[in-house]
Amino acid sequence: MTEKALRLGTRRSKLAMAQSGQVAQAVRQVTGRPVELVEITTYGDTSREHLAQIGGTGVFVTALRDALLRGEVDFAVHSLKDLPTTQPEELVLAAVPVREDPRDVIVARDALKFTDLPRGARIGTGSPRRMAQLNAYARAHGLDIETVPIRGNVDTRIGYVHAGELDAVVLAAAGLNRIGRIDEVTDFLSVDTVLPAPGQGALAIECRAGNTAHDAALVAALGELDDPFTRAAVTAERSLLAALEAGCSAPVGALADLLADGQIVKEMRLRGVVGTTDGTRTVQLSTTGPVPQTHDRATALGRELATEMLAQGAAGLMGEQAR
Repeated sequence: MTEKALRLGTRRSKLAMAQSGQVAQAVRQVTGRPVELVEITTYGDTSREHLAQIGGTGVFVTALRDALLRGEVDFAVHSLKDLPTTQPEELVLAAVPVREDPRDVIVARDALKFTDLPRGARIGTGSPRRMAQLNAYARAHGLDIETVPIRGNVDTRIGYVHAGELDAVVLAAAGLNRIGRIDEVTDFLSVDTVLPAPGQGALAIECRAGNTAHDAALVAALGELDDPFTRAAVTAERSLLAALEAGCSAPVGALADLLADGQIVKEMRLRGVVGTTDGTRTVQLSTTGPVPQTHDRATALGRELATEMLAQGAAGLMGEQAR
């Protein structure tokens, strides 16, 4: 008798389906069980409002979590940067697989790089974080750009460039990698120019906390896909975001990376930035310490940096979006 298929809850977008398909394949390998994708529409998929207006926090996640709690799916795959920073007690992050490239990228007309865009170039992004950092970089380097708020899937966003409505759009490298369109990138933005969103490039595999033998077995099986370094990094980044009391639509960038001496990982560096969307004021700081071996240490790293950023006036730069 073949075992019943595991039901994986996923958003319906092309990107979500691609990343859920990749996770499904990995889960089949570790469990030996068939996995079927269950498509779920979230509020963030149907709303036409800009993310900064609908609050960002949880709009792509709530419907998937509700399906998990109702037992309609066995586990769900999220883009980790979409997850609210508070974890519901009934659910557990069973795995954070190895992270994809966390960087932001530009897709521009005429294969232009960011610094080669013409004066007055219109750059589309729905992210206050990207606007704040692009505008700050432009001010510091004498570039003249206009950031334009946009929404929509990858096709829609790149379509604005092809149609001549925008000179460039900013997207996440990880998403383009997962849908096989990374060759359309005209410039990779260094993390020294634009820090990514907390958790960007990482996936979260979530399931019910192990109250039943079935749930406990699934938590253990999915745990084989977990990458401890990625988990420590994104835990520190999300702790910074939470301590700033900012939702995922706030103009906060964060990246924890590992500093190695040859093959030996020595330390973790956490960088954070917050700024006004016009780029006139930013607070950017970093801290370096031993690689956190526990969830609590990773959380503490983020909190400590947030405390320093708040002392330098970070809260005042987040405006209404941090509510």
